[in-house]
Amino acid sequence: MTASTESIHLAQLAAEAADAKQAENLVALDVSGPLPLADIFLLASGRNERNVIAIAEEIQDRLAEAGVKAVRREGFSEGRWVLLDFNDLVVHVFHEEERMYYSLERLWKDCPVVPLVVSGADA
Repeated sequence: MTASTESIHLAQLAAEAADAKQAENLVALDVSGPLPLADIFLLASGRNERNVIAIAEEIQDRLAEAGVKAVRREGFSEGRWVLLDFNDLVVHVFHEEERMYYSLERLWKDCPVVPLVVSGADA
């Protein structure tokens, strides 16, 4: 199974929003094969807690403008790992240290990467 066109579009919108707030190391993984509950995991890193929260808020706002609301939000109070669940798209915004520690890319290494087009050099 592969991610739907709509999920890929939402991941692109979320990546653009994250990039607008200086997110680093943007990676979208097609998890639709092994994980029937979602199509794409979008991973992004922030330099500090404030940046992590700003990235997550911008993603949430941009997708809301597109008519998509998060069904679940976790981690805003700490700003170390914010999870935004948009059903087929799940966004993980990490503090750099948490990103390295949890290494979701390693856990989902068998999943294909979804190409993203953003202005930042890290994507």
